[in-house]
Amino acid sequence: MSLLYGINPVAEALKATPEKIERICVERGQKNPRIQEIIELARQNHVRVSFEDKSWLDRKAQGERHQGILCYSAEMTTYAAEDILEQVKSPGLLVVLDGIEDPHNLGAILRSAEAAAADGVFLPQHRSANLSATVVKASAGAASHVKLARSANISQLIDLLKKKGFWVAGLDAEAGRPIWKADLTVPTALVLGSEGSGLHRLVKQKCDFLVSLPIRGNVGSYNVSVAAGIALYEVLRQRG
Repeated sequence: MSLLYGINPVAEALKATPEKIERICVERGQKNPRIQEIIELARQNHVRVSFEDKSWLDRKAQGERHQGILCYSAEMTTYAAEDILEQVKSPGLLVVLDGIEDPHNLGAILRSAEAAAADGVFLPQHRSANLSATVVKASAGAASHVKLARSANISQLIDLLKKKGFWVAGLDAEAGRPIWKADLTVPTALVLGSEGSGLHRLVKQKCDFLVSLPIRGNVGSYNVSVAAGIALYEVLRQRG
């Protein structure tokens, strides 16, 4: 059982999978109209709502900003890679994360992936942030909609994606080819590396090509979640 907190995460989880919500807890005396909408939707879906003191919610959220509402939900659903690939909509857009360990970055990437209508996001079994309440909140609820899969071996996953007809593009700050010079209108899997070291050597070698986001200032690279948003927007721009 996982704990979600904040208006957007709770609302999106309730809309997406009401059957997974065990209980919604609301700060006693809350008058926020958006929270009232959540309460009404919960009642329509026969989800239990309880009213608690603010101090109780503060303790449960461990000091994080809960906005007067939290809920207990079954763990986030993950899919088998093959299940996601069977549901891809042409031309196909996937995101592969090679070791994102910061939950805020992971949440922000899931938000961008969902906004870009990515068909799925793949995470490594290890060397990855857990699918926690922090991730869900950072995603602004998008984590309840995007399809997620865990992979024991990212290199082998890339081989599978190639067999399924995807072109695998690795985002690498040192690549000489700017992203807008790559054809992203074809079935595309974007691969992003970890916050510190980027793509692992073998993963980089497995990619069909590497692209960069050119920097004009003095900072060496973008934050990985910002880079994901820029790259996904470029896919949308090209596909028009």
